Amino acid sequence: MEWLGLSWRTVLMYIIVFIVLRLMGKREIGKLSVLDLVVSVMIAELAVIEIEDPDNDLMHGILPILILLIVQILSAYASMKNRKLRLMLDGKPSVIIAKGQIYREELNKQRYNLDDLMLQLREQGITTIDDVDFAILETSGKLSIVPKADQQQQQQQPSQQQDDQSPKQEPIIPYGFRYEMLPIPLIMDGKVQDQNLEKLNKTRFWLKNIIQEKGASQFKDVLLCTIDHKDRIYIDISNKKD
Repeated sequence: MEWLGLSWRTVLMYIIVFIVLRLMGKREIGKLSVLDLVVSVMIAELAVIEIEDPDNDLMHGILPILILLIVQILSAYASMKNRKLRLMLDGKPSVIIAKGQIYREELNKQRYNLDDLMLQLREQGITTIDDVDFAILETSGKLSIVPKADQQQQQQQPSQQQDDQSPKQEPIIPYGFRYEMLPIPLIMDGKVQDQNLEKLNKTRFWLKNIIQEKGASQFKDVLLCTIDHKDRIYIDISNKKD
């Protein structure tokens, strides 16, 4: 009977943990932030305690797991509505390499050594840092790499003659801009990211002209507006009326 009870509790806790993790969403499987990791470890520990102690009431383990589920769902929903809370819970990505230059201070701040850096570069087929335009350490610990375009140098030579004859366009992103993330968000969920606009030396008036060219009359009509390191602007209009 003891083995039967242990088997029953094991199967039951497996089903409960499986359901709870599925209810938390695919984000739990695809990316573990610090908060995700803490909740997952606590759920696993509670399940193990219930399996190892057959004399303990099952509700003493199930109830804390359900509470953790509710806390995680509420925090995930709140972070979807509030970007400041999302940054506080998940943190911000860190630029490790920019234009082929390693940021040593950022490496030390994130306790990320050169061996880790070279390992992740090799895993993505990068053999030299000169081939890296940007490398961003994501909040999940994954290194996202933007390689230099192979045709960039080839395109620069023929375009120089055209540039001599035509007026040069002033770049949107100023020289020396520190990329916290790529692409750079200008509007998220209909809210203007004023901090990023200030870094670009741009105003809301400039941004409004940009979105009006794409058919959006107000900032709240834009779900997402970003700009990448090549000054390419992406706009997704959420409430566009036909």
